Amino acid sequence: MTTGKINVSVENIFPLIKKFLYSDHEIFLRELISNGTDATLKLKHLTSIGETNVEYGNPIIEVKIDKEGKKLHIIDQGIGMTSDEVEKYINQLAFSGAEEFLEKYKDSAKDSGIIGHFGLGFYSAFMVASKVEIITKSYKDEPAAHWTCDGSPEFSLEPADKTTRGTEIILHIAEDSLEFLEEFKIKELLNKYNKFMPIPIKFGTKKETLPLADDAPEDAKAETIEVDNFINNTNPAWTKQPTELTDEDYKNFYHELYPMQFEEPLFNIHLNVDYPFNLTGILYFPKLGSDIQIQKDKIQLYQNQVYVTDNVEGIVPEFLTMLKGAIDSPDIPLNVSRSSLQADGAVKKISNYITRKVADKLKSLFTENREDFEKKWNDIKIVLEYGMLSEDKFYEKAGAFVLYPTVDGKYYTLEELKENLKDKQTDKDGKLVVLYAGNKEAQHSYIEIAKDKGYEVLLLDSPIISHLIQKLESDNKDVTFVRVDSDHIDNLIKKEENAISKLSDEEKESLKTVLETIVPKQTYSVQLEALDSNASPFIITQPEFLRRMKEMSQSGGGGMFGMGNMPEMYNLVVNTNSELATNILNTEDKSHQEHLVKQALDLAKLSQNLLKGEALTAFVKRSFEMIK
Repeated sequence: MTTGKINVSVENIFPLIKKFLYSDHEIFLRELISNGTDATLKLKHLTSIGETNVEYGNPIIEVKIDKEGKKLHIIDQGIGMTSDEVEKYINQLAFSGAEEFLEKYKDSAKDSGIIGHFGLGFYSAFMVASKVEIITKSYKDEPAAHWTCDGSPEFSLEPADKTTRGTEIILHIAEDSLEFLEEFKIKELLNKYNKFMPIPIKFGTKKETLPLADDAPEDAKAETIEVDNFINNTNPAWTKQPTELTDEDYKNFYHELYPMQFEEPLFNIHLNVDYPFNLTGILYFPKLGSDIQIQKDKIQLYQNQVYVTDNVEGIVPEFLTMLKGAIDSPDIPLNVSRSSLQADGAVKKISNYITRKVADKLKSLFTENREDFEKKWNDIKIVLEYGMLSEDKFYEKAGAFVLYPTVDGKYYTLEELKENLKDKQTDKDGKLVVLYAGNKEAQHSYIEIAKDKGYEVLLLDSPIISHLIQKLESDNKDVTFVRVDSDHIDNLIKKEENAISKLSDEEKESLKTVLETIVPKQTYSVQLEALDSNASPFIITQPEFLRRMKEMSQSGGGGMFGMGNMPEMYNLVVNTNSELATNILNTEDKSHQEHLVKQALDLAKLSQNLLKGEALTAFVKRSFEMIK
């Protein structure tokens, strides 16, 4: 038996590991199983290239709990270690066996899926264990070794009587970590970190009912047997080629990733690239609707089938973090605890690739089955609109498939919109005016007025639409977007002809004076307009620019400083050609005059969904009195 000190530069390395190196104690199991996987894959590689004549067989990794003895065992049937290798790889901290192995076999081993390259993974065991033992036998014909360490720099190393190849790690669980002796806790960790590992992982047993034979009697009972419980799928869908998978396979994998998700995804995007970096994965578009506050952190990041994190910011472009799925890449640089990304040029390249791949997939979906794409539009639009605002590369490609729906359920691309609207909706200055509504019900009367003129009205109702419109206008100088209730329709799309007012300039001045004494100045700016005599007498509008800036300010970014907190301001457009305008002007009874103005104002407010609370109660009471 030999004893010695682990080659570390500070005496208290283990408390440091426990406190700082790993942010999350539970990852010890991931690291130890990853080491066992590495050891098994190394053996597989050596046997495949003829470096050894050892039989590879069907190795597994087993996790066992000894609750009474307060021990947790992780057992592999991999390459194992000689006594000298234990001395080298375990006692010389941060000297990575996997890294040296990769260097030695770099040309033939790059696809062997070797995870460990930190050399510190094993030491995460001391976050939960007061003592750690390693019993290991190398695939070489050398005696087994038994290493023991109690968390101080002292260790002991002696021969062991283990006769089978591989390594067993025994954790003597510390008093402050006894939760890791509970079956449900280990099951939870295995399911979180290891459910797609490439080597089968056994954890206990389970009962399985054998199927009855076809000729079994009617009263025969099926036999139940106990079988090994393997917790992982060693070949998840992303490790296969798209040609090997059916739509059903993709759906099944979605439910494997999200067992509690009962809704089907809309469609998926299979990522598969091996140059200039290695990345595979499957992204799913779930039904999203218009809610930009959708929970993110649903895409799972793996490194050689080992779960790393669900915070994929930086790798996946931000607008796609609302999607679901799994991404696996050995080329994403992580810090020592494998849980946070390091800034790196490769990460940006990966992000750009994903953006391009998603855009290409959306374009092909649109081209191959436009009708189906249109049906899904409302469920995916928030992601695409956000992408247009946040990623220039996506914006460049988006014109081919981003849609602009009308209130009547027609869908146009931007180019189609320009082509279809140009004849009727080009104003006297040659600008194409695109009318839109944010709420079909609330702006119904305005939509109807526009449709009566033969105009198309879009339905653009996402919370970031003001930002997107601003961008579209800056890139399309001949197009302007205006909400259908932002002015009278004749002012929104100005043609050459000017309507003639029934009232003289003097009468208009008198009418304006009357109105401004009754209508609240802090909310409404009175404007007299000579409109068609059949048009509404009072129309409330909200200036497009002010409303848009306010919306942009409220939804973050864009907008002018402080505009989100500005009080609401509206225009009150009074039709001087309406009978009501003449009646208000000619009424000598001041009380009746005020009554007419208030009633007309309330009706205009009602059509804009602005009449609420006390004002609505007063309006209803006043209206009933009028029809007594």
